[in-house]
Amino acid sequence: MSIIYTESLSIGYGDTKIVEDLNIAIPEGKITTIIGANGCGKSTILKTISRIHAPQSGVAYLDGKAIHKQKTRDIAKKMAILPQTPESPGELTVYELVSYGRFPHQKGFGRLTEADHQIVEKALHSTGLEEFRHRPIQALSGGQRQRVWIAMALAQQTPLLLLDEPTTYLDMAHQLEVLLLLKKLNEQEGRTIVMVLHDLNHAARFSDYLIALRKGTVVKEGTPEDVMCSDVLRDVFQIEATIVNDPTSGKPVCLSYDTLTETIENETREAVVV
Repeated sequence: MSIIYTESLSIGYGDTKIVEDLNIAIPEGKITTIIGANGCGKSTILKTISRIHAPQSGVAYLDGKAIHKQKTRDIAKKMAILPQTPESPGELTVYELVSYGRFPHQKGFGRLTEADHQIVEKALHSTGLEEFRHRPIQALSGGQRQRVWIAMALAQQTPLLLLDEPTTYLDMAHQLEVLLLLKKLNEQEGRTIVMVLHDLNHAARFSDYLIALRKGTVVKEGTPEDVMCSDVLRDVFQIEATIVNDPTSGKPVCLSYDTLTETIENETREAVVV
């Protein structure tokens, strides 16, 4: 079953067309990652299916209804969005920022109820942030900050999380920390997660479903085993990749790669030597 799907979706900025006639379906209860070269339309698609950007034509559906026709508050109860490099205002503490996730559910003067506080506490616990509750956001490491933003998304209590490059600017340990957390939320709480990642090996390891794009067009979609193969990566990234299976996870891994230009030059040199 698909929680989000698009029909003939075309997206652009002014006269520049980024994506044309896009038809994709996001499986419910799974982790889906969109991969592709810079400028291929990954983030643009994520912004459009999250209603941040309006399509030029076509429709994106959430729970069977056109998402751009639904009310903002209704969307916020179904979907939480983590953009690239989010910025927290002022000197907010961890608890204060996470509590903002309750805004779509508040009525009247918007004060937190006892139920709201319990939900915030659960979000802090799920992300391992309980000991940081009173600490200013600016005093946290990059990985900790990302966890705070994820906790705020959890406090919205939405079945769907959308994340645009959640590991950007993080070191290897913090990248792994964030991705393991997302995997845990998917497996233990059944959250549907859609994200954009640059690291192909992370995408293959932590995803159930991959969508590979080139210039706004879907080249291949399916399981990591379906998508992480040499011919697909050649078409999407213009590289000649060596793919092996990870002995621990069993998932496909890009062990090494060359650009197609380098590959052709090497083959030419070898032919001359022979």
